[in-house]
Amino acid sequence: MSVYIVLLRAVNVGGTGKLPMAELKAMCEAEGFKKVKTYIASGNVVFETDTSAIGIKASLEKRLEAYAGKPVGVIVRTPKEMKMVLKGNPFPDAEPNRTVAIFFDDILPVDVLQDVKKRTSEEVIATDREIYAYYPDGMGQSKLVIPASKAGTARNMNTIGKLIEIAGNF
Repeated sequence: MSVYIVLLRAVNVGGTGKLPMAELKAMCEAEGFKKVKTYIASGNVVFETDTSAIGIKASLEKRLEAYAGKPVGVIVRTPKEMKMVLKGNPFPDAEPNRTVAIFFDDILPVDVLQDVKKRTSEEVIATDREIYAYYPDGMGQSKLVIPASKAGTARNMNTIGKLIEIAGNF
């Protein structure tokens, strides 16, 4: 069995996509995933399964769309991949709660950041499948617009570290 970390897009954020974590856990268990653990109410789940990452994504997207009545994005990473994201943080001295990685399914185009708008003090760097953003004044104060982020889902460094920790306990 392999351990996977799954991140849902636009769940329980800003009053959209209400999904109780108990319901997410039940959905995962109904798919046959084992040792299912959710973390905070923003669509983070860790579990064991023999299913491939592609199979996990397909089955959860189908189940979540049936539940929500609209598509819900599902990003799947291994603990090793998540550790690489944390280690690859280009802002290691920045506050972890003000630094996010935006996760994507596919390799990003080299010009992914060309349409970034309203940047003031924020720093933004793209890698293969993530965009890192540091918000020195906090996300709530920022007007930064990263158009590509609509296809991804963001987690701060604290959350990424906690998900790695949870996965390490399997």
